Amino acid sequence: MLRRFSLLSAKLKTSLLSPPPSHPFCAPLSQAIFKPHQSQIVSTNFSTVSLLRLNDLRDNHGSTHKKIRKGRGIGSGKGKTAGRGHKGQKARGTMKFGFEGGQTPLRRRLPRRGFKNAFSLTFQPCGLGKIAKLINAGKIDSGELITMKTLKETGAIGKQIKDGVRLMGRGAEEIKWPIHLEVSRVTTRAKEAVEAAGGSVRKVYYNKLGFKALLKPEWFEKKGRLLPKAARPPPKQQDKVDSIGRLPAPTKPIPFATQEESEPEAAPLVA
Repeated sequence: MLRRFSLLSAKLKTSLLSPPPSHPFCAPLSQAIFKPHQSQIVSTNFSTVSLLRLNDLRDNHGSTHKKIRKGRGIGSGKGKTAGRGHKGQKARGTMKFGFEGGQTPLRRRLPRRGFKNAFSLTFQPCGLGKIAKLINAGKIDSGELITMKTLKETGAIGKQIKDGVRLMGRGAEEIKWPIHLEVSRVTTRAKEAVEAAGGSVRKVYYNKLGFKALLKPEWFEKKGRLLPKAARPPPKQQDKVDSIGRLPAPTKPIPFATQEESEPEAAPLVA
């Protein structure tokens, strides 16, 4: 028994130390490092490489699932009550959105933060420097009335006009000739600069429909409708505007009447 074990261990040792010549790793160490086996050489023949094709595109495994079909028998797992259970409000019909079974819902448990003013107005700013640059470029005629439609068409303001345009005093030193404007709001600096050059600024009021009629009058013609009448400002804005906006877009300014001209002359007293 011991002799047989010694013979087997000797054969195992000789097989490990001297591999057969047909073994791929039987070459010397130098050949194994600098001369790789033929099976280890990567082929560079691109004609045999399979390229990705559109008809081979597939979703990743597990990324898509079958639609759950309810009420299709007990064997489907969602048959009979279709996952709703037995009886109760949830099994019989719909509930009010946010209902949590009678407890105080989350929207009422959380405290209120902040304040949103329902009467707030958003005006798009426009500086005098930009208007002067467009006049010098020939896009705006300084001899005509400059309305909010003119500012929108020439690119002085953006496309979205929510509640009107506010005239700002940026670049007021570039205004050196009289211009006449009709905007929603105007700053003190901008008004003084325009009036110093011999021009005028009038604050006019337009509601949402009035702005649409001012900016896109062709829409009403396309729909076969008449232009709406200009709406009066609400009581909170009456002291912030000079007049009601005119429709369609005006081309000539309205001259401002002074207080002396607006008051009628008193009749002479006859003795």
